[in-house]
Amino acid sequence: MKFPQKIRIAAAALAASALLSAPGNGAPPPNAAEFEKHTVTDGGASLGYRLFKPAKVDAGQRYPIILFLHGAGERGDNNEAQLLHGLRMFSSPEMQAKHPAFILAPQCPAGKKWSEVDWSLLKSALPEKPSQSMLLAMKALDSLVSTLPVDPQRIYLAGISMGGYGTWDAATRWPGKFAAAVPVCGGGDDLQAARLKNLPVWCFHGDKDTVVPVVRSRDMVQAIQAAGGSPKYTEYPGVGHNCWDRAYAEPALYEWLFSQHRAP
Repeated sequence: MKFPQKIRIAAAALAASALLSAPGNGAPPPNAAEFEKHTVTDGGASLGYRLFKPAKVDAGQRYPIILFLHGAGERGDNNEAQLLHGLRMFSSPEMQAKHPAFILAPQCPAGKKWSEVDWSLLKSALPEKPSQSMLLAMKALDSLVSTLPVDPQRIYLAGISMGGYGTWDAATRWPGKFAAAVPVCGGGDDLQAARLKNLPVWCFHGDKDTVVPVVRSRDMVQAIQAAGGSPKYTEYPGVGHNCWDRAYAEPALYEWLFSQHRAP
């Protein structure tokens, strides 16, 4: 039986949304207890977040901070699920010994998004306003930068899947805030790519991704290049939606990321 095209498109969109919302085979970092629990509020809205601090903070020294945006499967209000993917390497004792850094990991509420766009589309425009969850995450970031010994020239942005969309969204809105951005299997507004031409970006995607089409990353990278930028791009042949395990296993990623400094 053949179904009308609108029904087929709707079914595909629902399937993609379900996959984006499905938890992966992740595990919290072994040192998850070291991520302090906090909440940021604004009016009647609130957002839970976890904060990792370097084991040793020397007087007079300032450290980078990483804003990590999780995927759709980790949404909720337990302030724990956002630790499942992507944070093991950043917070590992070995990495922290070499590149000590603060890590901010907010949790997007169920049913909300870091960027309010339709994941089923091959192209999407930057929403007129940031999502409420994004605004709260940025409020938490600004507060930490002002109260902790954070180097304001070394604020790094990273995210996977739904968080990849959020990474492109935040980087496009506030390119002057971040020293570098690492969007993994997400998508952005390629018509706004000129805003990103001076921002160091390393983008990752699997070419067999059936949840977020690989063209979303390809288009952003090509548009930034056309605008005069020099983004880095790694595409994994034969890899599906979960390319973050491969991306975060790249040793060169961390040397590149922690070497980035935003001009004062």
